[in-house]
Amino acid sequence: MNSSKHTELANHAWSVADLLRGDYRQSDYGKVILPFTVLRRLECVLEPSREKVAEIAEQHKDSGIDPDRFLRRASGHSFYNRSSLTLKKIAADPQNAAQNLQVYVGAFSDNARGVLERFEFAQQIKRLDGAGLLYKVIGKFTDLDLHPDVVPNHNMGYIFEELIRRFAEQSNETAGEHFTPREVIQLMVRLLVAPDGDALQLPGAVRTVLDPACGTGGMLSAVDDLIKELNPDATVEVFGQELNPESWAICRSDLMIKGQDPENIAFGNSFSDDGHARKSFDYMLANPPFGVEWKKVKDEVEHEHKALGEAGRFGAGLPRINDGSLLFLQHMISKMKPVDVNGGGGSRLAIVFNGSPLFTGAAGSGESEIRRWILENDWLEGIVALPDQLFYNTGISTYFWILTNRKSPDHKGKVVLLDARDQWQKMRKSLGDKRKALGKEHIAEVVKLYGEALAVAGDAEHPLHGKVKVFANEDFGYQRITVERPLKLRFEVTEETLAALEASKAIQKLPQAPALTDACKSLVGASWGTKQDAWLALKDAVVQAGGTWPTGAPFNKALRDVIGVRDLEGEVQLIKGQPEPDGELRDYENVPLGEDVEEYLAREIHPHVPDAWVDHSKTKIGYEIPFARHFYVYQPPRPLTEIDAELKALEAEIQGLLEDATE
Repeated sequence: MNSSKHTELANHAWSVADLLRGDYRQSDYGKVILPFTVLRRLECVLEPSREKVAEIAEQHKDSGIDPDRFLRRASGHSFYNRSSLTLKKIAADPQNAAQNLQVYVGAFSDNARGVLERFEFAQQIKRLDGAGLLYKVIGKFTDLDLHPDVVPNHNMGYIFEELIRRFAEQSNETAGEHFTPREVIQLMVRLLVAPDGDALQLPGAVRTVLDPACGTGGMLSAVDDLIKELNPDATVEVFGQELNPESWAICRSDLMIKGQDPENIAFGNSFSDDGHARKSFDYMLANPPFGVEWKKVKDEVEHEHKALGEAGRFGAGLPRINDGSLLFLQHMISKMKPVDVNGGGGSRLAIVFNGSPLFTGAAGSGESEIRRWILENDWLEGIVALPDQLFYNTGISTYFWILTNRKSPDHKGKVVLLDARDQWQKMRKSLGDKRKALGKEHIAEVVKLYGEALAVAGDAEHPLHGKVKVFANEDFGYQRITVERPLKLRFEVTEETLAALEASKAIQKLPQAPALTDACKSLVGASWGTKQDAWLALKDAVVQAGGTWPTGAPFNKALRDVIGVRDLEGEVQLIKGQPEPDGELRDYENVPLGEDVEEYLAREIHPHVPDAWVDHSKTKIGYEIPFARHFYVYQPPRPLTEIDAELKALEAEIQGLLEDATE
């Protein structure tokens, strides 16, 4: 089935909007169109066995035996409908449409009925009936042919995603609440699974897959399809969790139709209500929302972080509240299978991020500590930069992070960075913010390049050498050092000094404050190079005025703050015999991990500031992955002569146009 057919069927379903206009807001169209599309799909799938199921249901009506097992076997699926009603029959009886539709929906098996309940379908039936639209809407959907022989399961996913995309547009969803284009999923799945191609082709291969933000299940379907493509006899069990009820319902219905267990798709928030606690998986992949805050589950996440530490999911650290992307990654890492003594087991995972998780957060922050935890455990296998404008609801640049706890020997201790930002083709027609697409040749090229990354990075003659870089894990680490410089002061009494003296609470609360103020007035204009000289002069003035000299560290510090003036040629201030650092001159430097800090100080800082030193007690270890910096290529500006010639040509062209206009 080609894309034009998907669009045609989606257009047919969305044409119901013409009926809803006026009675429904645009943002609510999806609340009707999506559940009716699911209902019609379920009906079309069950049509061949409808009469047989209805017959068996009638036979067991008063038997006292639960017929569920017999009805499932008769339908050939994990779900069924006991009623002899159809949407066509219901539409033909407008007066009883609402009652009959309720009966029809109630005749579904519990798992199918639960899907429709997530759409709050009963409320929509009541609302449509009240507006006199119910039988018209049902009639529209009876003309929509969604039989499996016309629309295979894989293609049905495209239709659902197109409808959800339109629903999102009408609802003004934020950039983070987007849907993953199928070609992006194809690339992601191939990067995830490709290294295991040989193992997956072994007889009796069984693999489990998790998507903790599964949406409509597109990624789960893609992994299932690829593994079955490699080995038709392989067993693939897919698991997921989804917060959005409409997407959850579509995903479950899709799994039911494909023969997978719909109970494997949990509903709720993966952070606060983990639907797959204490389970581990062979493969995991996700496209979590970008830049979406996790404030709603803050209490639960922080409690797990503090109470369970490394025994929980979020022991490495917590990112800032406005972006939960790295929480998803920690959640997935916690579900990796352990590697056995023979190197078997383990997991691979892939996740889509924007640029923020690469570098956001200074040394010691939650984000930096999470990156440190991942890199020091040697889990990060590679990062692939994708073209911008690939997603429907956001044009930002995105990256695949690929992690595993069973790296091949040649990848151990290394991270691959692959720049695939130029692997795209322009779409004939934009879809929201999506203006670029990945062609099959682009997907094949990126997968091949990723698989050969180490060889390409080591071959300077390779035509794609500049697109791949390989780093040691430690290369992304740095030491955040604090560079101090001594506080240097000269001392003077000015009119400003007197004002500061009268404003100092620490001094004015002393009984000697009036005498000290009078003494300072007599010294206006005086200046001293050392603290000792200044104190002697001030003390003599106070004594001569009949006062007593205050004592104590708080007084001495307050007085120094008042009459001391920063001066690079001034006296170095000491604390317990050591130079006192000047907070205003304090600076920070990032020193590569493993480099001697004192050597760095002598080489990079002392030539400019000889009296600087490093406060080692404040040094922090940080990790960041400056992807763009590693692939930056300097583009020299155009020669001035070329720019000048272009400007003169433009001036001549404008002059010619003006002359033509005045003739």
